Amino acid sequence: MSLTHPLTTTTFELPGYRVAKSFGVVRGIIVRSRSVIGNIGASIQSIFGGNISLYTNLCERAREDAFNLMLTHAGELGANAVVGVRYDATEIAPGITEVLCYGTAVYVEASH
Repeated sequence: MSLTHPLTTTTFELPGYRVAKSFGVVRGIIVRSRSVIGNIGASIQSIFGGNISLYTNLCERAREDAFNLMLTHAGELGANAVVGVRYDATEIAPGITEVLCYGTAVYVEASH
């Protein structure tokens, strides 16, 4: 279940809100590996070309988990929004990938 809410954005401003307090950078990090069974299934899918749904689903879950960890980190600091959200991924070993989601945790109030 994603914790996405309207006060999370890739931009640095939220229309209709002003930043009252900044808590700094927050992040969520997930490290995932591909299973042997998943690799076999993906290899079979790659024979036919097109989207390799096993890997697509794995990547989407990793991004969602990293995003939710970032939101949890922000909430623990007292933030009600995260601006400047970004993703990064790094292969740290063959078949093992780190997915990082980060942004700036802020407390916003409605503009008048």
